[in-house]
Amino acid sequence: MDLSIVIPLINEEESLPELCDWIERVVTENNFSYEVILVDDGSSDDSWNIINQISKRNHHFKGIKFQRNYGKSAALNEGFKASQGDVIITMDADLQDSPDEIPELRNMIIDKGFDLVSGWKKKRYDNTLTKNIPSKIFNAAARWSSGIKLHDFNCGLKAYRKKVVKSIEVYGEMHRYIPVIAKWAGFKKIGEKVVEHHARKYGVTKFGWERFVNGFLDLSTISFVSKFGKRPMHFFGLYGSLCFLIGFISSAYLIVSKFTTTDFTLTNKPAFYIALAAMIIGMQLFLAGFIAELIARNSLERNTYLIEDKIGI
Repeated sequence: MDLSIVIPLINEEESLPELCDWIERVVTENNFSYEVILVDDGSSDDSWNIINQISKRNHHFKGIKFQRNYGKSAALNEGFKASQGDVIITMDADLQDSPDEIPELRNMIIDKGFDLVSGWKKKRYDNTLTKNIPSKIFNAAARWSSGIKLHDFNCGLKAYRKKVVKSIEVYGEMHRYIPVIAKWAGFKKIGEKVVEHHARKYGVTKFGWERFVNGFLDLSTISFVSKFGKRPMHFFGLYGSLCFLIGFISSAYLIVSKFTTTDFTLTNKPAFYIALAAMIIGMQLFLAGFIAELIARNSLERNTYLIEDKIGI
């Protein structure tokens, strides 16, 4: 199969018919064998019934319905599991991503040998103050910390080689950092394509300002996990040992001074309590490293979701 198109969505009943017709026209014109996997992330509107109707009309359109809202990362992860195409393309369901980009994105994977191609919404139709400026700051931080030179990490329009999506796990809110996760997994040929961005036609955005706060927190998480996820003791043990050593040496010096200097008052010295605190913190960090090692070696599956229904899968 040439293509799997994975579309996470929530409450997009107005845009779904138009989007699916647009996708069908594009893939038919290019003679692609394809499947479209629509992942309903707990919609409260008529989205699932519309997906049912579309699937009955065209069996290439398939659906997964979550019993409740789990988030975009969960929807993408389930879509990746179900996908069978040689190239997997993701896009949002709000008609802001153009299906006309699909052929070129696929060509960049097949003909140019990229493992992953991320869209770049160079010209955006979002609010400058609440979206565009925070997005630029966020992307600059992501580029600096990851070393991946992409302008738009958060663009929903991306293309992947099949081996990439079958080798990675997306959980929490890590969908913003799939290029980082892919690089961490060893897929280093990551490209970028300027894509057309459309103004929202129906409804309102499902993401508020808090996604940027969460984004920076997730960036810290993915940076730490990529370096120390398999060896947390190297982080906690190192800094715990240094902290304990500094506190121990300081305490020893102060105690020796107490015995060698008759007028030396140990308990009146702030340095003594700072040294004790450093030793305690060092021991806690060291123990945190041991506990993290045990968790890392015995962790259960993190991506288990309640799926209410499926169509064609």
